[in-house]
Amino acid sequence: MKIFKLLLIPLLAIFSTVGFSQEADSLNSKKQTIKVGIKPAPPFVYEEQGTIQGLSVELWQLVDGQLGSEYEYVKYETIDELIDATANGEVDLSINPVTVTSQRMQKLDFSQPYYISSTTLAQRDENEMLKMIKNLFSADFFSATLVLVVVIFIFGLLIWVFEKGKNEEFRKGSKGIGDGFWWSAVTMTTVGYGDKAPRTFGGRIIGFIWMFAAIILISGLTASIASSLTVQSLDAQIQNFSDLKKFSVGTVKNTSTSKTLTQNGVSFEEYANVESGLEALKNDELDFFVYDKPILNHFIKTNGYNDELVIVDKTLKTDYYSFMFPKGSELRSTLDPIIVEQIKSPQWEVEMAK
Repeated sequence: MKIFKLLLIPLLAIFSTVGFSQEADSLNSKKQTIKVGIKPAPPFVYEEQGTIQGLSVELWQLVDGQLGSEYEYVKYETIDELIDATANGEVDLSINPVTVTSQRMQKLDFSQPYYISSTTLAQRDENEMLKMIKNLFSADFFSATLVLVVVIFIFGLLIWVFEKGKNEEFRKGSKGIGDGFWWSAVTMTTVGYGDKAPRTFGGRIIGFIWMFAAIILISGLTASIASSLTVQSLDAQIQNFSDLKKFSVGTVKNTSTSKTLTQNGVSFEEYANVESGLEALKNDELDFFVYDKPILNHFIKTNGYNDELVIVDKTLKTDYYSFMFPKGSELRSTLDPIIVEQIKSPQWEVEMAK
């Protein structure tokens, strides 16, 4: 029995040492530095004077303040690199403003949304007079004018057919057709110069019909011409993505916006970043640049485009920004309630109001 006790003491010491070691390892693992993937996306993530800043960064710092962990930022150049790195587990999470899509959910997990955004349009802020001049030479203006001229010509021709040879005011040949055109135009506009008037029964019937028909036609046709001359922004013609098909459009390549445009059959130019797309828009290479509203707002203000580009007050699609994690991440379930708590906190409201 004494021998058994003597053997038991060292065994217990060994097991206690192993148990302590495992507990220490467990504690150390909990204190493991979290790798946070980021990519420049102002105003949510950007670097200024060597410091990572932005709305997403502020939220992450609020969350980590409650979590109490160590973390380090891992920088990537493109959104595709960031998504792949997160999916492959190179980073523990990404705090970038990433739109949740069904395709991304197949290989990533997402937190509770922390920001509701929208996909919208940026366009040139043109001078009102310039817009009118452009509309004056538009296809709509010319087509409306052409219809009006054709209608006037038809009734002028009809009156000439009845009046030629019987009324000296409507001469024979091409000059007589011109006389008919002049009478038709004067009658339609109700100017009533009185220099030409039908005298035959048939001519007066045509004149009677034309006077009443002109009242109806002139209101519709002149409204079309006036509409084509009215100073109207391009965005007035945009209600959804499909309406963009008749315009030259650009967006950032390999983004949820580019995929949405493709799904809606919209042809578009791809740009490496927002800056290059807005520059193309400013240089009249595009009619619209389509992207996330808060990011467009930021770049228009910070790049000095306020007098040249404007954001259209139109929502094409509502987007939800979330942190993204590798598939099956335990960290996501830990952070979700903290994120929900923080986005309702006064500190976050202050950040959103800035």
